[in-house]
Amino acid sequence: TWPAAVAALQATDKYPALFEAAFGTNKIDSILVAKALAQFERTLLSGNSPFDRYLRGEPTGYTELEVIKMVNGYGIFTSEEKGDCFHCHGDEGNVLFTDNLFHNNGLDAMPADAGLANVTGDPNDHGKFKTPSLRNLVFTAPYMHDGRFKTLEQVINHYSVGLQPSPTIDPLMKSVEYGGVNLNPTERDQLLFFLKSLTDSSFITNPAFQNPN
Repeated sequence: TWPAAVAALQATDKYPALFEAAFGTNKIDSILVAKALAQFERTLLSGNSPFDRYLRGEPTGYTELEVIKMVNGYGIFTSEEKGDCFHCHGDEGNVLFTDNLFHNNGLDAMPADAGLANVTGDPNDHGKFKTPSLRNLVFTAPYMHDGRFKTLEQVINHYSVGLQPSPTIDPLMKSVEYGGVNLNPTERDQLLFFLKSLTDSSFITNPAFQNPN
């Protein structure tokens, strides 16, 4: 509860002085705690992945062949005829790589989890879940709302050959009648390499974002 949280902070040796320095008062309350948390969250910016550096014309840390592989993977990602990923996840103009919307992405013919419909009560939202960001996704396994896929290879396989038709499947899953986008092994490998190129290791290891205690 807020009263317990504020009392715990107030009783520490360091936080009253820190709040005095930041807000001009050593009396801690929920409003100031929320402001402190919000300001910290505003510093959590990730933009130094190999793909980010490539877009800025900076060294990526990749070999020339790896850069070509990354670019080819991005081409598959943004291709209507190939991966067709960008409708939901965006492209280089969408820094978060998500549309922040809800979709039924063909996981099940009869989704057991109603998803968004649990909130809206609209049957047309059955089985819809929010599109996640692709940034640093190598650190966020398992994948999908229920964690059914343990690896990115399994995720790519789902969209390639595992789509399941259902009454509320998203129209963006245009290849559902073929089971998916049917990427060949080389295309899958290139797409996977691009997805991994969105990894910002400097963000993950930044000591400013870690508990100093």
